[in-house]
Amino acid sequence: METLNLLIVDDEPGIRTGIHRSLRDYSVSFPFFDDDFNFFITDAESGEEAISILDSKKIDIVLLDNKLPGIEGIEVLEYINRNSIDCAVMMITSYASIDLALRATNNGAYNFIPKPFTSQDLKSAVESITKQLFLKRMTRKMKEAAKQVRFKFLSVLSHELKSPINAVEGYLRIMKDRQAGDDIAAYEKMIDRSLTRLDSMRGLIMDMLDFTRIESGKKNRIITEVDIVEVAKLAVDSIYPVAIQKNIKIISKFPEQLKVKADSGEFEIILNNLLSNAVKYNRESGKVKITISSDETNLNMEVEDTGIGMSDIEQSMLFKEFTRIKTDKTKNLSGSGLGLSIMKKVVDLNHGSIEVRSQPDAGSKFLVKIPLDSLK
Repeated sequence: METLNLLIVDDEPGIRTGIHRSLRDYSVSFPFFDDDFNFFITDAESGEEAISILDSKKIDIVLLDNKLPGIEGIEVLEYINRNSIDCAVMMITSYASIDLALRATNNGAYNFIPKPFTSQDLKSAVESITKQLFLKRMTRKMKEAAKQVRFKFLSVLSHELKSPINAVEGYLRIMKDRQAGDDIAAYEKMIDRSLTRLDSMRGLIMDMLDFTRIESGKKNRIITEVDIVEVAKLAVDSIYPVAIQKNIKIISKFPEQLKVKADSGEFEIILNNLLSNAVKYNRESGKVKITISSDETNLNMEVEDTGIGMSDIEQSMLFKEFTRIKTDKTKNLSGSGLGLSIMKKVVDLNHGSIEVRSQPDAGSKFLVKIPLDSLK
């Protein structure tokens, strides 16, 4: 149960007492609330006292009479609006002119409740304003989260693309100016490095596209009969050239075939990420073992490596967006920090789970389980 702070601003003791009595044991519930809401009530007999309370403590809902001794309720409302105080306001008044209604609405008043009102009138009005307050705050949180994600997205994109673009541009200028002579063989290493940089940029861009499609809910799922073994073989073939450069042996343990109803692109994302990380974070002349199997309940995809491994703290950060584990062993490795978070979202789409077992300098094992019931 969550408690909201409700402030009554009214100079009539009978009104304040009646509101206390009506809301003392009252709570608001709704299907999309995680918890019910009850109310802790504070009183103010004047506008000046109300402003003092608003300045000194967090208030969620204000029931505000307009006819007050000293400053009027509408002036309190204007103060709330001017100072961007995060609360929902409902005017309680026996008389509301059109001018007052306009001023109140323009300053963010949610509604009016006329005097005299019954206990049920009050409860209905408080239920309505509670739901409005909840939705307003949830909308704000979602907007703030979206802004943060967009900021991180653009920051990562600009940072990760700037370095390889500069490197490729530098190599091209060296070749254009023939700084190493006219023999093309003299530039072979620069060409190889440029192609590697371009591959990294392509991978980053694809990660970004996958992330935005999944995050926005606009990823089109194409469910067909898929042989997961064939998808796994393609993933191995894709990472094989990188594995050769580090002299890493890839060991595959597959059945002849394993057909399910699935989106093949989603399983490519899962297996490509598992294998890419297993090779990227492996040691020279290491090994990667990939196993595809099924049991009575799950499709199992396991990738084990002999790489640098991870501590428990590093494992806890694995699936966070735009997060890369930075150590002396990884500082020279490029990446968007999105691959595993994208993989986790895809696994979640298929109602699956991911188990990670790892120790520093002893390698890592990732086991993805997808319920067969979700692949029918």
